[in-house]
Amino acid sequence: MTVMKFRTPKYRMRPVNSLSTTSVQASSFNARLSTQLGIKNTNFGPYKYRASNISFYYKGTPIGSAVIPKSKADFRRTKKVNVEVDLAVPPSLASSTEWGSAISSGVLPLTSQSRLTGKIEIMFIFKKKRAINLNCTMDLNITGKQLENITCK
Repeated sequence: MTVMKFRTPKYRMRPVNSLSTTSVQASSFNARLSTQLGIKNTNFGPYKYRASNISFYYKGTPIGSAVIPKSKADFRRTKKVNVEVDLAVPPSLASSTEWGSAISSGVLPLTSQSRLTGKIEIMFIFKKKRAINLNCTMDLNITGKQLENITCK
């Protein structure tokens, strides 16, 4: 009966990434972040999930988002999803001295949030709905052009 147990898949941000910046000034920060998400399915059946979004925040202010296309994580496998996010400073944050000092230091503390909803099919007979959340904190190193200190809950 252990085979028939439904387990909630794990949803994490993977450290493979790159960053290309077009403007690194406090008032006009623009960058494209390429990162990889991992959906680890430990069930004996596929996890099919719907399209979703991932959003990036700087101290609660949204600075970028991307679409995660619908797909499935095969049974006992980790599905790797590549996403590209355009990060841009909103006008409300551009004049902030806190934002300016973070840009000049070269390290931006970011958080990301996402939610995937889908179904697990075990033995292609039994189906169960499951939703998984991604809540990560990380540091965006502008000079090194990479994500550092990724911690997901």
